Amino acid sequence: KTYSLLIFKIALKMSFLRSAVGLLARVKLLEGSPTVQTRRHIKRWVSPTLRELAHRQKKLGPQKPERRSGFVEWNQRSELFAFGKRLGESFELSELQRAFTEKSFAEREEDRRRQLGIEESDLQMPHNSDLVEKGQQIARAYVEAFLQHQLPKVPNEGLQAIASYLLSTETLAHVSTHLGTKDLIQSTEYPPSAESQAKSLHAVIGALASSSGIERAFIFVRDFICTQLNQKDLLEVWTPQEPIQLLEKICQERKLGEAEPRLLGDCGKNTVLAAYQVGIYANRQLLGKGFGEDVKTATETAALDALQSIFDTRDNRRPFDFAIQLEPKTVRLG
Repeated sequence: KTYSLLIFKIALKMSFLRSAVGLLARVKLLEGSPTVQTRRHIKRWVSPTLRELAHRQKKLGPQKPERRSGFVEWNQRSELFAFGKRLGESFELSELQRAFTEKSFAEREEDRRRQLGIEESDLQMPHNSDLVEKGQQIARAYVEAFLQHQLPKVPNEGLQAIASYLLSTETLAHVSTHLGTKDLIQSTEYPPSAESQAKSLHAVIGALASSSGIERAFIFVRDFICTQLNQKDLLEVWTPQEPIQLLEKICQERKLGEAEPRLLGDCGKNTVLAAYQVGIYANRQLLGKGFGEDVKTATETAALDALQSIFDTRDNRRPFDFAIQLEPKTVRLG
């Protein structure tokens, strides 16, 4: 019993000693540290407030996007000036502002001013109809000249198909969106439609021609529209509907000889995994070859491959030269 009591006293003293040592260490640490670290606490009202805001947002449903020009700090002239500097072009602000003003918006603004009692002489608001037409002519003329220079072996049918792709509403709207015209367009609808963005891009080209000359407009078309062909598979843009007949026609026109398809190999006949390889020859020279699940499909694929070789539109062709500057006299404006 005496031995057990002695052990208990020794353990009690050791525990007291450890507590004292730990307390002294903490005091020294606080005295030596220049700052005291505080713990971040989130107030109790934050979570209920966030839940209430989320509930109200869900109750209202999806909201229409607001015009950026409706904000207090919006400055139209500053935005137009910054737009030109981003592109590295010199615009007359009056021309650029007119390029982004649609006819429907101008008519609505004139009606609003008329209701306010403004004089008839001050009602007229310029819009971009003439600039759109001018920009369309410039863009089409330069795109066609650029394609004729870069793809001299492609027939007129293919050039027109590629030009239509570059000047399509989808392509022009894609370019216009990434140039930052969405919030600059003055339209009756927001966000502006793809057609409105395409027309605005044409109007910008027309405004640039009026401000800095036709050559700067040509360079603008080359840098922002023609470059959409970069790393683009031309077969996706233009695929002949009847490649075999077109190949025979091209061979006759260019005196390459009569196109003759030959079966090069096959495997898996009479199975769902059948495959045929067909080559097309002219004057004992292989023009192209292709594969297919039947002989007809393989022949059409081989004809497409031969047309790509003749027109020099393969993926491994020489890249487009987007630094070229065509002479203005070589571009035929309508």
